Amino acid sequence: MADPDQHPQSPDLPRYDIVILGASGFTGKYVVREALKFLNTPSSPLKSLALAGRNSTKLAEALKWAAHPNSPPPIPILTAETSDAASLRRLCAQTRLVLNCVGPFRLYGEPVVAACVETGTDYLDISGEPEFMERMEAKFHDKAVETASLAVSACGFDSVPAEIGLLFNSRQWTGPAVPNRVEAYLSLESDKKIVGNFGTYESAVLGFANAQKLMELRRSRPKRARPVIPGPPPPKGPTIEHQKEINLWAVRLPSADSIVVRRTLATLTENPGGLPGKNESPEQIQKREAFWSTVKPAYFGVKIGFKSLLGIFRIMTVGIFIGIFGRLAFGRWLLLKFPSFFTLGWFRKKGPSEEEVRRASFKMWFVGHGFSDSSLLSQGKSKPDMEIVTRVMGPEIGYLTTPIILLQCALIVLSQRENLPKGGVFTPGIVFGPTYLQERLQENGVSFDLVSKNAIST
Repeated sequence: MADPDQHPQSPDLPRYDIVILGASGFTGKYVVREALKFLNTPSSPLKSLALAGRNSTKLAEALKWAAHPNSPPPIPILTAETSDAASLRRLCAQTRLVLNCVGPFRLYGEPVVAACVETGTDYLDISGEPEFMERMEAKFHDKAVETASLAVSACGFDSVPAEIGLLFNSRQWTGPAVPNRVEAYLSLESDKKIVGNFGTYESAVLGFANAQKLMELRRSRPKRARPVIPGPPPPKGPTIEHQKEINLWAVRLPSADSIVVRRTLATLTENPGGLPGKNESPEQIQKREAFWSTVKPAYFGVKIGFKSLLGIFRIMTVGIFIGIFGRLAFGRWLLLKFPSFFTLGWFRKKGPSEEEVRRASFKMWFVGHGFSDSSLLSQGKSKPDMEIVTRVMGPEIGYLTTPIILLQCALIVLSQRENLPKGGVFTPGIVFGPTYLQERLQENGVSFDLVSKNAIST
């Protein structure tokens, strides 16, 4: 982040540690509630907070909801429009860090990133939209380096559990063992009905409709470095898999997670010791390089798992609906107008009830296959002989885990800014991997566990 004295702000404007943009939205109000837990508490770097959005009345209502059963604290409410670049620049001039909760990000995110980069303000969001994230990197990375603005997308369930979970699994492969592939299996659980975030569904529909734009963007950019992964690429495998180790039926999940992980591994291949911090001490440099030396790249994929085949057929039906109707404007209108019908009840416009949120949880299993000794590869052994299973668990993904992750990332930016990259557009893994993010998540309800380490027959 740029020096505070260099911000283009008037001396009579207040200055905040964090501004939450889109605080009155479905996810935004849960982010506010999470932020209030750390505002002005002992040892917390969060000393000042403001809420921002289009409608001050709705923002005040969101603050009241988030503070319940206590009275809402005197937190400033700022007006800003994503369609008004001047209002966004004024907003950025008043804060160290913007937390952007306004989605879909492909529609509303770019002006916010542009304003943050222009003013040297740090930026985090909860986007899970690959085309948006890669476009922001292509358009703003060089400028962000110049202005010392740190911009990081996917600081929510997409894609921190996948990134930090993979790094955790990777570090279990202590030498001479090396991983070849890691498959993540996501299981959503509840003793009530699971209802998803409508914004996630809307982003998925728009993402399918604009898939060609992502391909065109990638073709227009220089190819990234590819990590050297020991052993051959994994076989494609069946469309529907029964993973006996964790007792789940699974099918590939077209999420942002594997894409974000690949970007992290590409950056790490280009910068083997990680990215230097803004003003690191020699001890911090040593710590960062030591951390990345324990991380071993692997082929990575994500699947969604269910206890029975019924769940598999259900999600495949939803995918077919999106595939058929998402190609045309009228079809997309139908998908977004009647989400409950086309998702068989998984998504609805009003979102889940508080009770449904409270009763939901997730487990994300990381099943890694590799070699007990890297020298086996030089002996012509091509089949993995070792398996390591780890697990990440936490509360409901969209309204509880996502705010937990976003706030912990934000607190690290506030407290460890000197140890983070000076500026640029990066993935969460590159920025937060060497920090104590995993430990902070564990302290706030998201656990990381080693489940098993076994030899497997070849």
